[in-house]
Amino acid sequence: MKKRVLISLSDKTSAFDFAHELISLGYEVLSTGGTAKALSDKGLPITNVSDVTGFPECLDGRVKTLHPAIHAGILAVRDNSEHMEQLSGLGIIPIDIIAINLYPFRDVLLREGASREEIIENIDIGGPTMLRAAAKNWQDVAVIVNPADYPLVISELKQNGEITKKTKLELAYKVFEHTSAYDTLIADYFRKETGLSIFPDSLTLTYEKNQELRYGENPHQKAAFYREIGNNNNGTITAAVQLHGKELSFNNINDANGALDTIKEFDDTPCVVAVKHANPCGIGTGSSIYEAYVKAHNADPVSIFGGIIAANRVIDKETALEINKIFVEIIIAPGYTDEALTVLEKKKNVRIMCLPDISLPNRSDMIDVKKVAGGLLVQELNTELLDKELRVVTEKKPTEIQMNDLIFGMKAVKHTKSNGIVLVKDGATTGIGPGQTNRITALELAIKYAGDNAAKSVMASDAFFPFDDCVEAAAQAGIAAIIQPGGSIRDKDSIDACNKYGIPMVFTGKRHFKH
Repeated sequence: MKKRVLISLSDKTSAFDFAHELISLGYEVLSTGGTAKALSDKGLPITNVSDVTGFPECLDGRVKTLHPAIHAGILAVRDNSEHMEQLSGLGIIPIDIIAINLYPFRDVLLREGASREEIIENIDIGGPTMLRAAAKNWQDVAVIVNPADYPLVISELKQNGEITKKTKLELAYKVFEHTSAYDTLIADYFRKETGLSIFPDSLTLTYEKNQELRYGENPHQKAAFYREIGNNNNGTITAAVQLHGKELSFNNINDANGALDTIKEFDDTPCVVAVKHANPCGIGTGSSIYEAYVKAHNADPVSIFGGIIAANRVIDKETALEINKIFVEIIIAPGYTDEALTVLEKKKNVRIMCLPDISLPNRSDMIDVKKVAGGLLVQELNTELLDKELRVVTEKKPTEIQMNDLIFGMKAVKHTKSNGIVLVKDGATTGIGPGQTNRITALELAIKYAGDNAAKSVMASDAFFPFDDCVEAAAQAGIAAIIQPGGSIRDKDSIDACNKYGIPMVFTGKRHFKH
């Protein structure tokens, strides 16, 4: 019995060569619509699916292959005599190879200006049905969803006269991976159209591989980097273009993401953020990106070594020359002058990244996902900073300069691992105490890093003060003002302590734990 292949493609890459090779190997080619025409126009003998089903394509092509003459030919188990007898009695010829690309739902969805009707019309029905049927019957049917697999199939047919079971199984796996991602995109589209919760009862996510990584958080761990599918990734690490340097590592990407999250808080002024091990170690603002870099560097010149530098303005030659005095892993900015690039590229190992929309705010629907053993924690991104109104809760009020620094401090501590304390003076961090088990330890660490600069700095905390101990320690260090979430049943203790020492205290009404 002559063998059959069914080819129905939206992506017709290499379709002619593939069909031509199969015909030369004795296969009859079935096809539909545009694929049949494209192959026939090039002189290949093609059997239209309608000639097999005895039923014309209808409903603007919505119904073509949904017919027993097709699906029985795919699903019949060749070693099952009853199946084969039924096929014979029905006059149905088995189909041995399926090559299908689905309607380009993703491309239409992401196309600017695409209408709802266009998007929905590109939801494939017959294609996924045939793919799933063939993948289910993988031992008898080879199913190809990616044109990159055409050469392997042809090679095995030429060498062995058949396609190996190993290859068929791998091809079947690719089908279910593909249709799963396809359906997830469709479900996500409909969820957004309906305006329903971003936390459905059953959560299915689909991402595209951005790159394989050399290793994970540690050298013995394998890793890869995936990106969300869509047009809304501008301003994120997935949209950054690497201009120079060796390949990014797992930790590089994670730290760079933290740097980007932080610098987005300071879009109204030139700012430089230095990050080490996912924590900011220096943040500076100024009238120029050079001034901002000097402040960020001076905040913690030791930790910044081997860290990541993020800038929200174009890096010029003057700034590049300063950066080049130390070793940094990554520099990421919206752009670079030609002179700056020439300077920075002298260090072959530094990764230079360009992200034009670096200040574009994150959106709350960019879900934050943390994997735990046996489950997944999902939340909105933390895109807020302060409550609607700041409350000065002490007798003494902060000056305008202090208030500006207090808000600066909240922007910084929001992106510092909890418990976190940040000290700020004149638009720059002077000391950062990240990831401590209690606020006192975090404050002591921040004071230690600040040294003499602790005096007259202002203090920002990511968590409320239930006791007066932090105020006592702050007063001893000469800290000039404090900002914290407030909301403890014992707020009076810390307020009374501030009044005792003449330290203004501001409540934000917004906690910013980060773990």
